[in-house]
Amino acid sequence: MSSPKGDIGLIGLAVMGQNLILNAADHGFTVVAYNRTVSKVDDFMANEAKGKSIIGAHSIKELCENLKRPRRIILLVKAGKPVDLFIEQLLPYLEKGDIIIDGGNSHFPDTNRRYEELEKQGILFVGSGVSGGEEGARYGPSLMPGGAEEAWPHIKDIFQSIAAKSDGEPCCDWVGPAGSGHYVKMVHNGIEYGDMQLICEAYDIMKRLGKFTNQEIGDVFEKWNKGVLDSFLIEITRDILKKNDDDGKPLVEKILDTAGQKGTGKWTAINALDLGMPVTLIGEAVFARALSALKDERVEASKILGGPTIPEDTSKIFTDKAKFVDDLEQALYASKIISYAQGFMLIREAGKTYGWKLNNPAIALMWRGGCIIRSVFLAEITKAYRENPELENLLFNKFFTEAITKAQSGWRKTIGLATEFGIPTPAFSTALSFYDGYRSKRLPANLLQAQRDYFGAHTFKVLPECANDHLPAGQDVHFNWTGHGGNVSASTYQA
Repeated sequence: MSSPKGDIGLIGLAVMGQNLILNAADHGFTVVAYNRTVSKVDDFMANEAKGKSIIGAHSIKELCENLKRPRRIILLVKAGKPVDLFIEQLLPYLEKGDIIIDGGNSHFPDTNRRYEELEKQGILFVGSGVSGGEEGARYGPSLMPGGAEEAWPHIKDIFQSIAAKSDGEPCCDWVGPAGSGHYVKMVHNGIEYGDMQLICEAYDIMKRLGKFTNQEIGDVFEKWNKGVLDSFLIEITRDILKKNDDDGKPLVEKILDTAGQKGTGKWTAINALDLGMPVTLIGEAVFARALSALKDERVEASKILGGPTIPEDTSKIFTDKAKFVDDLEQALYASKIISYAQGFMLIREAGKTYGWKLNNPAIALMWRGGCIIRSVFLAEITKAYRENPELENLLFNKFFTEAITKAQSGWRKTIGLATEFGIPTPAFSTALSFYDGYRSKRLPANLLQAQRDYFGAHTFKVLPECANDHLPAGQDVHFNWTGHGGNVSASTYQA
């Protein structure tokens, strides 16, 4: 057999897989393509791949035989069992130092497990987040690789060539060890949930409170897309709101108001709870989708449960339409800052908990182009982490401190109006609540600790300046609140 010509192999010829292969071929790499249903390989080779530097393989053995050493193979298959099955099928044809890359939406604990199992066999495993949808895959996705760092020099050129570019820099860099690449993709998807919910709340406020038409709301998003909110999601929202069906009526108004989800936002919220991080906005975005799914109950509730009436005359709500829109823009911008601050808080805590040294400036850069949450705003996050890679919180960076201070008035007015007239704003409201809690030197958790100690002897710690003989500083103290509860405290533990 002649020497292998393939630079990289790819398993999975759904739209993302095909587009990534074509993208790599456009950048001068020879790709070996394989799919479990072999007829898909033949169809692909006869059509989209025709005349390109793409080799069709009809078996795992043939795929591996056509690849240069170290073999580099991307799996773009359904997360879960299919990934494990393909790894099992690949192993007999691989040698030490070969590289398997999982480019699907795998849950990071699965990636941790695969990384450890394959490390014992001398196989380098990489879990890479891939974002940008089918168009991103074809012309430049955001790529978030993590795992066996020894693999990075062998895949760096390919990954950074096919990735999206932002100001000439590839939206791809090494994230960190084990499952960190998929972890960062999970948080990306959680932030995506939050961004989408915030945009939907802004749309709802304009529609219900402002009585704007869909065309007018589309015009507002078009204007916002030229300022601080310039982003992919704002851009597509503009397009959606301006799209009419064949009968001339807005298409968006014909869509059932029950949202679906594939679980990555839920994973982020669950992980935030596990790590004790107050990632409230993503949590509320997940719950908002869950509430939307209760359509039948909501229809029934709308007939039974009362609330404020929104007047037809908007002048009774606001007198200056432009100011109303500007305040809403500031509310959206401030809430978005909070969402990203929370996301990076979670990433920072994950690094500490899982022992990962993470590349924070690179993570922000990876999200600047190619991915669903790409926005101009991320340039400032990249800059903030380049200035201080150990930045404790985005809100401590001068740019974001000033931006959120400036936005506060409009943010508070918008939420106040929505609350007054019964418009639900779970994401806007939780963002502001988090901000007010985070900037509070003192919170009412002292009373909460007293309650826990009263009913369960769960103990509390005393403020250093208030310590005395029976309330010593720095110790877990139980107080006999009733005089007959006893002095034995419960053991302390984290559950």
